[in-house]
Amino acid sequence: MSSAAQAAWRPAAAPLSRAQKLLLPLGALLFDWLFCLQGAGPNVFVFAVFVVAAQLVLLPKVAAVRRSGYFWLMVGGSLFSGGMMAVYGSGVAALACGASVLMLLGYVNQPHLRLGVYALLTAVGSGVQGGPRVLLGLSAPRYAGEGVRRGWFYGRLLLVPLLGLGGFHLLFMVANPRYLAYFARVMDALGEFLLWLLPEMTLVHVVFLTLGFLVTAGAVVLVPVYLYADHESRFGEFIRRQRDRVASFAVRRPNFQPNTRRALDLRKEWVAAVVLFALVNALLLVVNAIDVNWLWFGFVPKPGFDLTQFVHEGTYVLIFSILLAMGIVLWFFRRNLNFYVPGLPWLRWGATVWVVQNAVLAVSVGLRNYYYIQHSGLAYKRIGVCFFLLLVFFGLGTVLLKIWQRRSAYSLVRLNFLAVYAAVLLLAAGNWEVWIARYNLQARFRSIDIGFLLDMPGRVLPTLVARRALISTAPHLTAEAEHGGTESISAPEAQRRLDVAMAAWRSRYQARSNWQGRTYTDWRTAQALRAQ
Repeated sequence: MSSAAQAAWRPAAAPLSRAQKLLLPLGALLFDWLFCLQGAGPNVFVFAVFVVAAQLVLLPKVAAVRRSGYFWLMVGGSLFSGGMMAVYGSGVAALACGASVLMLLGYVNQPHLRLGVYALLTAVGSGVQGGPRVLLGLSAPRYAGEGVRRGWFYGRLLLVPLLGLGGFHLLFMVANPRYLAYFARVMDALGEFLLWLLPEMTLVHVVFLTLGFLVTAGAVVLVPVYLYADHESRFGEFIRRQRDRVASFAVRRPNFQPNTRRALDLRKEWVAAVVLFALVNALLLVVNAIDVNWLWFGFVPKPGFDLTQFVHEGTYVLIFSILLAMGIVLWFFRRNLNFYVPGLPWLRWGATVWVVQNAVLAVSVGLRNYYYIQHSGLAYKRIGVCFFLLLVFFGLGTVLLKIWQRRSAYSLVRLNFLAVYAAVLLLAAGNWEVWIARYNLQARFRSIDIGFLLDMPGRVLPTLVARRALISTAPHLTAEAEHGGTESISAPEAQRRLDVAMAAWRSRYQARSNWQGRTYTDWRTAQALRAQ
């Protein structure tokens, strides 16, 4: 193992390795160059590549995390979501990239972690300590005089009070507008002084260099966080029969208090579970029969039918019912009822039928959402419901695994978190705004929410420009009113708002003269609008 690799895995108080000493200033300068007064786009991808490359450089070849599938999944997820930031620059791509990089750092910090949530928390816990640990670990120059060493000692001693002062300063800025105004004047004066002292260095660059140093330190200098790894080590993939609460030192948690439990308590719990599953299966069978007869075949809304209320209220209630059903199954199959041999087949089949019926209920929810899209068009929440239902089907499948394979709740959380992560990556890969605009701008829709489309990112503008004629002939155009709600607007007003949106986007695009904040779709949009 190389000396640089060994230093990367020493405690936080150990001196930095040569690679870390090189990566810290390089990361700070790169962060300032990529993000100072720039939008989010290819710069996020470049910095994600830097973080991934830094971890691969610092990790020993024999590191346990190199054999972790979760680590390589996060490497791929970080690069993929960063690439989607370079293409679309969407908020969900930024979320996916940030979460991927954090989980990557969490798995590097604790290689035996498996749960993504714990990896996130581990990375955050380590990241907030990285910068202060580096600063506290700095030492005075070796051949400096006594005065320099004394100043260096007191400077480090005052670091923590200065951080506390900064926290209170932020609170006072939020609470007192006059204090904020005075602080702004002080910062303007300081900026002018720095500009006079160093013409190429502005206060903004100082802020971004400092922020870049802290971010890079959090990524390069890993402070071990054992809390979540220790907590996860107590969980297993499968449920084991528990014999605790027995008056014996041979069990995990002995209990020498008077025993008030009776021998038939487990059978009583089984009877309650079987009766509950039988009753709710009968009730859910009636609900599913109604939905199948009403929604599945030839559903046509009658005139005056409130489709919005039909979808919103019904969907929320049904989704809550599905989540409640999953919770009840988790409750009854949590412990020794999984090993009650005399009645386990009845319990398993009753729960399985209930899970299948909940899947049918989820199909009905999907049909409600489908009919709403057919009559009113696409929107963010309607797409979100589609992905949520996919996750529900996956979750119901994992519940069946729990029922028949005695899997633990920890196993279900782990699998479903991976499914959520995959869904976020899939959302990051979609050009959803353009697809929404293309779908909603169809002649069959009698009402078009043009205000909603104009509020979307600029990559939607070529689609709107290409369908100007359809916008002009639409029977009903709406936009968000000034004080909430919606209002009708005329076709000329819609065209005027489209022209204003195009001019505003061109101005913003020209202001971002550097490549760091210009995405691929921004470039394509500029090419498409240049001919207009």
